[in-house]
Amino acid sequence: MQNINETLRKLANNPDFNKRYEAQKNEVLSDPWIQDFFKRNEGEISREMIDKSLMKLHEFSTQSKACRDCKSLDSCTNMIPGYEPILVLSGSYIDVSYDRCPKKVMYDESQKNERLIESMFVPKEILKASFADIEIEKGRFKAIKMAKEFVELYKPGERQKGLYLHGPFGTGKSFLLGAIAGELAKKHVGSLLIYAPELFREMKNSIGDHSVGDKLDAIKKAPVLMLDDIGAETMSGWIRDDILGPILQFRMMENLPTLFSSNFDLDGLEHHLAHSQRGGEEQLKAARILERIKYLAEPVKVEGKNRRV
Repeated sequence: MQNINETLRKLANNPDFNKRYEAQKNEVLSDPWIQDFFKRNEGEISREMIDKSLMKLHEFSTQSKACRDCKSLDSCTNMIPGYEPILVLSGSYIDVSYDRCPKKVMYDESQKNERLIESMFVPKEILKASFADIEIEKGRFKAIKMAKEFVELYKPGERQKGLYLHGPFGTGKSFLLGAIAGELAKKHVGSLLIYAPELFREMKNSIGDHSVGDKLDAIKKAPVLMLDDIGAETMSGWIRDDILGPILQFRMMENLPTLFSSNFDLDGLEHHLAHSQRGGEEQLKAARILERIKYLAEPVKVEGKNRRV
C-alpha cells in the first residue's frame, strides 16, 4: 500500500491537480457571502488564516443561506436541514456555525402552538386554501378584495385592522381565512387559525391541568390571529370575560392584527355575548367585547350560495 504522504506529494506536483485546486479555491473565495465576511472582518483575517480554513469556507459556500435555494423546509439542501451556515472567527481559523433558518423558525413556532392547543381542529381543506381557489361572485367580491389588501399591506409591528367576516352558513368565510393564512405564510408571516368553539372547549378542559395560562399566552401573542366561527359556542361569563376579553385586550394594546368569522353581524354577536347559558343578561360586558372587536377588525358581509349543501 502506498504511503499517504507520498500520494499527497505526487498530487501536489501534478499540474492538472494544481490547476483544478486553484480554480476551486478561486471559486470559493469569490463567493459574495465570503467576500462580505472578509470585508466585515478586515484587519483580523490574514492570508494564512484563509489558507488554513479553505475546507470550512468550501463547506460554507456550497450551502443555502437565508433560504435562498430552498423552496420549503422539506426541500432544504443544507447539511443540517433547517439550519443555515454562518462564518465565525475561531482563534486563528475561520469556522462555520449553524443557526435556524427563517423557515425552520416558522415551523418551530407552528409546532409549539400545535402542542399547546392539541385538541383544536381546522379542516385540512381550510388550511390548504389559497386565493386562487376562491370562486369570485358578487356577494363575496368585497370580502375577497379586502382580504387581498390585508395580506398586501401587512407589515409586522404596524397597526392594521383585521376583518370581521359575517354572513350565512356555507358562504366561504372560513375558507377565506385559510387563504389569508396561506398567503401570509408565503411572506414568512406566522398566523394562528382557530375554530373558536373548540378553543373555548379546550380552555374549559385545561382548568384541571393548569395549562390555561400557557395556552392563553400563545393565542394572545400570535403575529396574526384568526378566530373562526365566533358566536357558534355556548356562551358563559367565564368564556367572555376571562378568555375572549383578555385575548382581545392584549391584541388591541399591542396592535396585533386579528380576524374573525361569524354567522352573526356585530349586533347579533353583541346579543349572543350578552346572554349566557344560565339565562343571565349582561349588556355592558358584551358591549365592551364588541368595542374591542370593532377596534381590531372591519366588518364585511360575505354572501352567496351555500357551498356546504
